[in-house]
Amino acid sequence: MDGKLSDPFSSEAEQLPGAGIMGKLWLPRGLSGNVMKDWIDRRRKAIRPWATFVDQRKFSKPRNFGEMCQRVVKNMDTFYSNYIFIFLGLILYCIISSPMLLIALGVFAGAFYIIHLKTLEKKFVIFGRELTQGHQLGLAGGVSFPVFWLAGAGAAVFWILGATIAVIGSHAAFRELESSDLEELLMEPV
Repeated sequence: MDGKLSDPFSSEAEQLPGAGIMGKLWLPRGLSGNVMKDWIDRRRKAIRPWATFVDQRKFSKPRNFGEMCQRVVKNMDTFYSNYIFIFLGLILYCIISSPMLLIALGVFAGAFYIIHLKTLEKKFVIFGRELTQGHQLGLAGGVSFPVFWLAGAGAAVFWILGATIAVIGSHAAFRELESSDLEELLMEPV
């Protein structure tokens, strides 16, 4: 029984009273911890070894634009999970390095949680319509939008996108293809 309670993402922990942090905090129906845990587990299983990912001997300048395009397509397929973790790492860096952005995310999470608690007490109706979970997220976003604006969230989003494209794009373009990948590309009918 202790093994089940120690997993904060298990569905049993959400149902048992006082079972860890997740037992005390109520997650909305669509935001199940199991879904996120399954997605992370799938990404973690598909991840290539980081030593292979950053092996400097495997990097070279492509001979032409066609070879660069082949490298990008094949490396994006091969290192998809690694690139996802790089993207998430850049997001985490951006959030941690900006205290105002942390406050804005806290305001958004708090607004969503308060709105969701109100809907648990009774149906939350605005203009004669009951709010769905999507509407609740939209309302929480509308309430927290000024804080995101002051925190410079727009600049953070563009920084994350630019850094992601630069890091992932350069890795995908300059990392040589494996010999098995080259044979597969050469054997395709034209």
